[in-house]
Amino acid sequence: METGTLVQAPPRPHGVLTWGAALCGFMSLLMIAYDLGPAAFALGMAIAVVPVPVYVVLALWLDRFEPEPARTLAQTFAWGATVAVFLSLLVNGLLQGLLDGAWGVEVGDVIGSVFTAPIVEELAKGFALLLLFSELRDEFDGVVDGVVYASMVGLGFAMIENVQYYGQAVAEGTESSVLTFVLRGLMAPFAHPLFTSMFGIGLGMVREGHHRARGWVAAALGLSLAMGLHALWNLSASFEGWFMVLYGLVMVPAFFGVLLVVGTSLRREGRIIREHLEHLVASGTLPAGELECLCRVRARLAASAGALRRGGLVRWQTRRELHRLASELAFHRWRTARGLSLGPEADAARESEYTARLVEVCRKLDL
Repeated sequence: METGTLVQAPPRPHGVLTWGAALCGFMSLLMIAYDLGPAAFALGMAIAVVPVPVYVVLALWLDRFEPEPARTLAQTFAWGATVAVFLSLLVNGLLQGLLDGAWGVEVGDVIGSVFTAPIVEELAKGFALLLLFSELRDEFDGVVDGVVYASMVGLGFAMIENVQYYGQAVAEGTESSVLTFVLRGLMAPFAHPLFTSMFGIGLGMVREGHHRARGWVAAALGLSLAMGLHALWNLSASFEGWFMVLYGLVMVPAFFGVLLVVGTSLRREGRIIREHLEHLVASGTLPAGELECLCRVRARLAASAGALRRGGLVRWQTRRELHRLASELAFHRWRTARGLSLGPEADAARESEYTARLVEVCRKLDL
């Protein structure tokens, strides 16, 4: 949830984390560049970065009712591309050395890829979700937010990982680079976001549920499932002929399963908006028909398109502002009812501010 200029939660320190993440990112790229060489590294970077904006837009499109703050999304993406990658390179490298020494390079590589790497990488990405869950109680509201943030950290991680894979493919020749791009860029761009979404869904269930113990069991199961899917993915790459089988039987169904979970959660968010904005209809602040529109994704999209046709960009932006304010007010009231409070005075001030701005926007739209 984006809070705009309203009453804010207590400020959180960003400077140390930002500089630490930047250092991790620099060290990660330095290690990859040293391994690949400058030419292969530059080409790998170019190929890896190009499709990322498309994947980011697709992931953000899922968050239809209550878009997350752009700054937080960017920081989450950056964590995946910097801290998570650096920790994974460091820990995986150390563990791989131990495994190779104990089992030999051939067996050690398989063990590292299938057993240790998925655990290390999902923990490195998942830690970002835990930070968001614990620190941003006014933004991480449920399953949809968990999937969106997981997608951001996964896309950041995958982008830098792909630099290495694409760079190696470029060094091996054109045929290898084309095959790698098709496999990683077209067939499997959602792999890391999909894995990490399992944990994001689990944390979202903690936030949504009334029984925290059950929620944390779901979160633990989600993290375990993330590691398991990751392990299966790496296993398929270790044995020739397994990739397409796993892709069709496991990864594609899992992907559509996540979309189904997101759709169910969006319907739940629509019910929250209805429940916590009904008082505005009773008071005459919001027309009953408008509340029906605000509770359904398709109706919102249709209303935005209609505003664009009738009043151009200005009316479209005003309509979008109405949707945003309505969602933020509803979820603020929902969080307050569940005890996720900023304090009585801050809660009341935020609700009053949301309501006043909502009235103003309704007036601009002649509602």
